[in-house]
Amino acid sequence: MLLRIFRFFSIFPLPVLHGLGSLLGWGVYLLSPSYRRRMRENMALAGYDGHLRQAIAEAGKAVAELPFVWLASEQRIARRVFLKNYELVEAHLRAGRGIVFLTPHLGCFEITAQRVSHDTELMVMYRPPKQAAMKPLVEVARARGQMVLAPANLAGVRMLAKFLKSGKPVGILPDQVPQEGEGVWADFFGRPAYTMTLPAKMARLGGNAPVVLTYAERLPGGRGFLIHFVPFPGSLEGDNAQQARAINAAMEGLIAGCPAQYYWSYNRYKVPPGVAAPGAGTGNSPGNSAGNGAGEAA
Repeated sequence: MLLRIFRFFSIFPLPVLHGLGSLLGWGVYLLSPSYRRRMRENMALAGYDGHLRQAIAEAGKAVAELPFVWLASEQRIARRVFLKNYELVEAHLRAGRGIVFLTPHLGCFEITAQRVSHDTELMVMYRPPKQAAMKPLVEVARARGQMVLAPANLAGVRMLAKFLKSGKPVGILPDQVPQEGEGVWADFFGRPAYTMTLPAKMARLGGNAPVVLTYAERLPGGRGFLIHFVPFPGSLEGDNAQQARAINAAMEGLIAGCPAQYYWSYNRYKVPPGVAAPGAGTGNSPGNSAGNGAGEAA
């Protein structure tokens, strides 16, 4: 049933879907106090509260565009996708060293992996949706191109490492809160956030594979998406906490490019079950925690 509904809406032009999405964003914002509070708090903490009104509309667009991104024809999607600095990716692919793509919840993050997998095999971690009705839809959507799915567990981490060692790229969502033992506390916009250790481990296991940041900026007026490819600006040396902070800093830099399109309603600062709050114990306090990286998911 849900798949049929999405197929119906995939027929609509992207500008129409984004228009409906703006209304949806405002509806959710006005009707949900907890959603509204978290979005306002997170944006204020990061210093982007001046972008609140635009962020409300962009959050709705992120949902409304999914039928188009997941189910529209490849030809329709291609006309709406533009690339910036893609020669960076092409050079790494020619070198055959593999790539670790880091994609935050910024803009249309669903379309970045789809576009890369059009040109090369790409493995991403996959955690089945909690709602059973969503599973067939998501699996159909992510079976496009040359995308390979790895389960969000230790076996999936091993699959990623093997894939990367063979010179092929992998994709990770680095700003998703990991589970116990899979992350460290590291500042994100000045507040400790439990941050996965997997990206740095993957780069190391891939023989210091290049790390590329990527996000799809949603263009105004439903014109499409501009996918940015950015070399990692910092260093992944040091311990787990230093590496996690470097990754968070890189994400902050990307978000500064289009702050209204970040997923501000996400509970980025939650304390996962079994994890001590930052400062509550030496094992999980900032700078001291050491995750094993198993099972972190994109």
